[in-house]
Amino acid sequence: MSLSELAPDYIRAISPYQPGKPIADLAREMHIDEAGIVKLASNENPLGISPKARAAMLAAIDDLTRYPDGNGFVLKSRIAAKFGVNMNQIVLGNGSNDILELAARTFLTPANTVVYSQYSFAVYPLATQAVGAKSIEVRAVEHGHDLPAMLAAIQPHTRMVFIANPNNPTGTMCRPGDIVEFLELCPANVLVVLDEAYTEFLAREKRTDSIALAAQFPNLIVSRTLSKAYGLAGLRIGFAIAAPGVADLMNRVRQPFNVNSLAQAAAVAALDDLDYLRETVRINSEGMKQLTDAFMRLEIPFIPSYGNFVTFHVGDGAAMNRYMLQNGVIIRPLASYGMPDSLRVSIGLPAENQRFIEVLEQALNG
Repeated sequence: MSLSELAPDYIRAISPYQPGKPIADLAREMHIDEAGIVKLASNENPLGISPKARAAMLAAIDDLTRYPDGNGFVLKSRIAAKFGVNMNQIVLGNGSNDILELAARTFLTPANTVVYSQYSFAVYPLATQAVGAKSIEVRAVEHGHDLPAMLAAIQPHTRMVFIANPNNPTGTMCRPGDIVEFLELCPANVLVVLDEAYTEFLAREKRTDSIALAAQFPNLIVSRTLSKAYGLAGLRIGFAIAAPGVADLMNRVRQPFNVNSLAQAAAVAALDDLDYLRETVRINSEGMKQLTDAFMRLEIPFIPSYGNFVTFHVGDGAAMNRYMLQNGVIIRPLASYGMPDSLRVSIGLPAENQRFIEVLEQALNG
């Protein structure tokens, strides 16, 4: 018997998550100078790290012989003050991926089902499958969440619903009133994980007041990350805000030192760097216009996006992706999401966006 057969069937059936191709990998494969490669595949912040976060990490380096604060007291205190919640409502994660998986590991069993939307984040089915629970994927409407249909899909054994707002990879958003209505109608014994990895890119009038809703609905888990707008993707730092009882159980499952010392120090500083956050949003807004104007000029269909990326449609997504890679531009193919004719491009700096547009035009012109 193969040792792999010792793992449960649902583990052996998992297809691993495929991250965006690293610059170094493409440089080796295509024999291209790394300096000439543009990566617009992973929705990273193009501004570089916040100056305040950099300074905080440098100040923390001398303590790296010590274990991190396993309870994250200083970071939790900062999150609590910023969002007006209590520290016992907070769960820290090694990125928001960790938060999503913690929720699944804490509350799901093989007897449960989980509801999420077609074309939503790939980690939802992975986290579900990793604990042996069953997935219920609800057909999307215009590449976005059909919340009434998701509500109707809830079964007696359903224990969790994942909602991404804005959604990755399509960039669609749910209206605040629709989220409230969903929570009002959702059974109280079904946990709703509201994944807000891209919420900072939404205009304020379009944002759901999820923190207030978490106080109103004990079955709501709000997931946030500092990887996107706060520019700390390499440090892997996320957090959840939930009812104290829910947070307590997730913290029991959480690894004791899942957020390292540098990440905690940088996160505290980044949350205070409002100038950096404003500049991030400005660059993203201008870059979004730069890309979508080009798509319209080139008559390329795309999905209007509320994140820091745009999904666009071409005749052959695999061929376009190969051409981009051969010309030193890394974007994200979406065949694994059931969208073989679509690709996702992250918003970069103006020159990076322009490089993508130029290569795109070259591809279209043969």
